[in-house]
Amino acid sequence: MEKIRRASHAGSWYTDNPNKLSEELDGWIRAAGLPKSSDVRGVIAPHAGYSYSGRAAAYAFGNIDPTNITRVFLLGPSHHYYTPKCALSTATVYKTPIGDLPIDLEVIEELKATGKFELMNLRVDEAEHSMEMHLPYLSKVFEGHPVKIIPILVGALSAENEAMYGKKLAKYVDDPHNFFSVSSDFCHWGSRFNYMYYDKKYGAIHKSIEALDKMGMDIIETGDADAFKQYLSEYDNTICGRHPISVFLHILSNSSTKIKIKFLRYEQSSQCKSTRDSSVSYASAAAKVDA
Repeated sequence: MEKIRRASHAGSWYTDNPNKLSEELDGWIRAAGLPKSSDVRGVIAPHAGYSYSGRAAAYAFGNIDPTNITRVFLLGPSHHYYTPKCALSTATVYKTPIGDLPIDLEVIEELKATGKFELMNLRVDEAEHSMEMHLPYLSKVFEGHPVKIIPILVGALSAENEAMYGKKLAKYVDDPHNFFSVSSDFCHWGSRFNYMYYDKKYGAIHKSIEALDKMGMDIIETGDADAFKQYLSEYDNTICGRHPISVFLHILSNSSTKIKIKFLRYEQSSQCKSTRDSSVSYASAAAKVDA
């Protein structure tokens, strides 16, 4: 029985015109000009509307060599639905304006069998944008290559649960046919986000935001999940995908393949100069086998 998750944010967060969307994605990937590498086994990429973060996201997805990959695990934060666990999709296919992505029901069953995952209904699934914003890029990159997806909604996990899910998923990263797409924006700054950390030594507010984000990005690149936790508790940076990123760090530290994360692009939606301003930061990274 086919159960479809509609592209619920098409027509608002990104264009629902297939030709226009395809052209936009091609253009951004071309502009990023990155070599495709089969050593790239995962990405961290933003999930804002494409007019804000589409260009930055190309610096993640443009690295992917689709030749050997048959499965993509999506790790996205939950913006509207509270759960202290990770939740699996109950859909069988995710629609995009430029091609549909079937769900790997076999892996979903394997994960269900661990007893550690809950299920999200279609309403929760379609309300969430964090994974959907990765789908058109994946559909574009894997054009002509059959690929299945495993969407995992990552709830408000405790540090113990981040480590537990990391261990459970680590075996999948060792298989070169599998790929991980981790969804996160970086600092949400301004009164509307209730976050206005400002270190004046950097000069302009946007420079302080950049220094704060880069500190977090540097820690993520070390692969140290505990140091990342420490950074978050110290500065409380509003990185909305903190839990998916933490799970991914635990996956990598528990896998037998040595994989290193490297950030390739950093942007801000606007440059904050006064306390009346607000911005969201976008950072793109590739996780690559470290020979």
